[in-house]
Amino acid sequence: MTNPDDFARLVLQHGNRAQDDAPSKRLMTMAVVQRVFVTGKVQNTGFRDWAVRRAQEFGVTGWVRNLKDGRIEMLVAGEDDAVTAMTEACRQGPPLARVDHLEANADGERVPKGFTKRFTA
Repeated sequence: MTNPDDFARLVLQHGNRAQDDAPSKRLMTMAVVQRVFVTGKVQNTGFRDWAVRRAQEFGVTGWVRNLKDGRIEMLVAGEDDAVTAMTEACRQGPPLARVDHLEANADGERVPKGFTKRFTA
């Protein structure tokens, strides 16, 4: 699939159904945490608000903030498929953004509650 939105829809459709099938399946899924850096024309484009909305759709937790060097930084935590879907959606970003590069790495930070927009760091 070339369109991140198509991939995201697939995860939302099939991922949620699997969760509803059996509570024991939820115990088998592993929470992952990724720190994501997005480079390009990503500030002053609504990227952070867009990321908060997408995170709620995917059911991931974490935060998003602008960096003084012009990048966006995010911490994304949740089930592997949901974190992957969020990361893939960020490769395109909101309509006004132009993403040149995305770097995502596993992170050991504590899993946060909710998904928030933070101040510039």
